[in-house]
Amino acid sequence: QVQLVESGGGLVQAGGSLRLSCAASGSIFNINAMGWYRQAPGKQRDLVASITSEGSTNYADSVKGRFTISRDNAKNTVYLQMNSLKPEDTAVYYCKSKTVLGTLAYEYWGQGTQVTVSS
Repeated sequence: QVQLVESGGGLVQAGGSLRLSCAASGSIFNINAMGWYRQAPGKQRDLVASITSEGSTNYADSVKGRFTISRDNAKNTVYLQMNSLKPEDTAVYYCKSKTVLGTLAYEYWGQGTQVTVSS
């Protein structure tokens, strides 16, 4: 199993920045990809950004040019740098890991961290 712990959320004014961290522990050696998702009240959980073990990244259109996902393999940590934040970025942000072993895929979620952007 993989344990994920997010941190770095908080309250920020529009135009500000935050950096989220997701520390992974447990069976981390076979993790193929990690990602950040967010869920606003009354809405579904959507992908924000993802990064593979090879370093390939993918972003939601709404955050392209503002958010950057990165990973520090030595610290088993994935980061989400969020700049130029907007009130519509307000949500609970979740970290997810995905491990593919043969035909099986295992996904694990963190507990989430609240990001609130005031106008």
